[in-house]
Amino acid sequence: MTTINIEKHNHHGEFVLAYPGEIVEQGETWVCLRAVFDRSESNLGFVVFRRGDVFYEWFFSDQWYNIFQVHEGDSQTLKGWYCNITRPAHIDADRVYSDDLELDVFIMPNGTIILLDEEEFAALNLNTDERMAALRAIQDIRQRVSARTRPFTAVQ
Repeated sequence: MTTINIEKHNHHGEFVLAYPGEIVEQGETWVCLRAVFDRSESNLGFVVFRRGDVFYEWFFSDQWYNIFQVHEGDSQTLKGWYCNITRPAHIDADRVYSDDLELDVFIMPNGTIILLDEEEFAALNLNTDERMAALRAIQDIRQRVSARTRPFTAVQ
């Protein structure tokens, strides 16, 4: 598999962090990467990300979000889907990156949807078009979950 860098940028487009990912599949406007969580444990209250958890990460150059399907370690046990509301991703041969807009959505394996970081999103200085695109992205994610479209086919 080909390894590329996955970068997270803040809403100003400034670099925040990078980590490696392996290309699993790629289309004209998207890429799916496999990455292993290698940071300290992160307890969000409703899910815990631990070192060694495997993330299948979908980035889209034509959508205002990315979707991380999270597995417990390298097992088939699904923890859920973490969706970052972002500007559309830039997908190059050796890296993928997007600008994070603070707003996040977590989908539990049973389909329960949790909206996160609304206050942080509200505090951002975004123009009206960007704010509306971000809010439409949440609706698109909800529709994908409801329809069980990829990558939400395993929603119970």
